[in-house]
Amino acid sequence: MEFWNKLEEVEQAYRDIETRMSDPAVASNPAEMQVLGKKHVELEPIMEVFDEYKRVLHEITESRQMLADESDEAMREMVREELSKLEELKPGIERRIHVLLLPRDKDDDRNVVIEIRGGTGGEEAALFAADLFRMYTRYAEIKRWRVEILDANETGIGGYKEIVFRIEANGAYSKLKYESGVHRVQRVPATESSGRVHTSAATVAVLPEAGDVDVDIRPEDLKIDTYRSGGAGGQHVNMTDSAVRITHLPTGVVVTCQDERSQIKNRAKAMQFLRTKLYDAELRKQQNAMAAERKGQVGSGDRSERIRTYNFPQNRMTDHRIGLTLHKLDQIIEGDIDELIEALSMADQAEKMKNFAA
Repeated sequence: MEFWNKLEEVEQAYRDIETRMSDPAVASNPAEMQVLGKKHVELEPIMEVFDEYKRVLHEITESRQMLADESDEAMREMVREELSKLEELKPGIERRIHVLLLPRDKDDDRNVVIEIRGGTGGEEAALFAADLFRMYTRYAEIKRWRVEILDANETGIGGYKEIVFRIEANGAYSKLKYESGVHRVQRVPATESSGRVHTSAATVAVLPEAGDVDVDIRPEDLKIDTYRSGGAGGQHVNMTDSAVRITHLPTGVVVTCQDERSQIKNRAKAMQFLRTKLYDAELRKQQNAMAAERKGQVGSGDRSERIRTYNFPQNRMTDHRIGLTLHKLDQIIEGDIDELIEALSMADQAEKMKNFAA
């Protein structure tokens, strides 16, 4: 009954929003229409499944009534078959509704900032960091998402000691939030003459991008330095002091940006990155406070946790959190990660449903 009451509450809220949106006074207010439109879009999938659920329940009731009233055995058999199909549909629809009713992560619709850092393994770890960067940027290209590099520390042979980049797309965080953690690679390095497999690692942090109103930053709390961009050499090395380093004095958080030739653009990007880092720090503080509740949840974002192994000799990728192994590493590293993301999302939803029902 509680399940049904919740659905009726959502339906009433949905109808109220539609009524308000049709009000000429509201329709002439773009800001209010934007807020209502967003809520309408969020509730629409629930209403579509609820309508389907009501139809199936109605047809089940009608079929049972026909069985009670019908005397012709051939007709009764047809009704029994139809009733059996409808009753098989019902649990699946209920599961879909339960998932849609789960509390949404308020950051799911945000852009993301991703930091990748080479870990244990020296040059090979830096090369693996570059592979991960390619994997995420190829995925973004497939999705037609915009990618923007904020900062990069390259090595001489194409790797990255660290790289920070932004992906701009509605819902980017909902897809990529499960990527935070330690990624381990097993393969024969290009510099290895004996053919021995080495193990190295890189750390990935996925941060929901902060908006202008999410974090209050006081100018007096900032130390801003400019310097000449570094890098492995070539045409992208700036000959002016255009790179920017910003230190947030109260927290000690430091961000840098050297991707643009313009100091003004680098400063703007660095400020946005600082907002995101501070917003993420506050989120992590809240998450730690709810650690007991979140225990076992796939999307915990623990960046010290080894989440995945990429075994190149066996063309195998294993995600240790959900025990998923896929033998198509060559495709995954080229950005084909939808199957992986879907599996992680479903596992997270299952865990949330367990907690929701408790």
